[in-house]
Amino acid sequence: MSLSAAKQAAREAAFSRRRAAFDADMGTGAGRLSELLAGHRGVPVAGYLPIRSEIDPRAAMVEASAHGPVMVPLIEAKATPLRFALWEPDMALVPGPFGAEVPADPVFSVPQIVIVPLVAFTRAGARLGYGGGFYDRTLQALRASGPVLAVGFAFAAQEAEALPHDPNDQPLDMIVTEREILSPR
Repeated sequence: MSLSAAKQAAREAAFSRRRAAFDADMGTGAGRLSELLAGHRGVPVAGYLPIRSEIDPRAAMVEASAHGPVMVPLIEAKATPLRFALWEPDMALVPGPFGAEVPADPVFSVPQIVIVPLVAFTRAGARLGYGGGFYDRTLQALRASGPVLAVGFAFAAQEAEALPHDPNDQPLDMIVTEREILSPR
């Protein structure tokens, strides 16, 4: 089986697990995410506005915004790193690519903590995304410029024993689920 086919098979299995956790209302995990972010008050944080059955980080983002800048990702073009626009609770948003909302009038900034949505993860810090490579390119570029903390945010049900990967896949530094905070390294 090719690497591409193996990743697609892993995605399909993980999407099924994520949808089941989402439908069962397993909790948002935002409390655990807030717990982690509390140790980094004032540090620029990039969250995300959830799509489909992604776990919802918005409550933690609202709390973090009381202490420092919070951003959300914007996709500008295929095969490019993401850019991050400042976000505030109740700000004007418009539909963006792939169904995620984005600020109507983006003001760009650079995060030091990136909350990463995902399809599947391992306890060792591997992550499987949607397949576009946006977060891999973004984390690689941010890490080349200085320290950045990549925090995967997912339902515990999205954990996999192992995931197919290639050299371009960027590892997670931490993983937060509705059940626990994991430190792979």
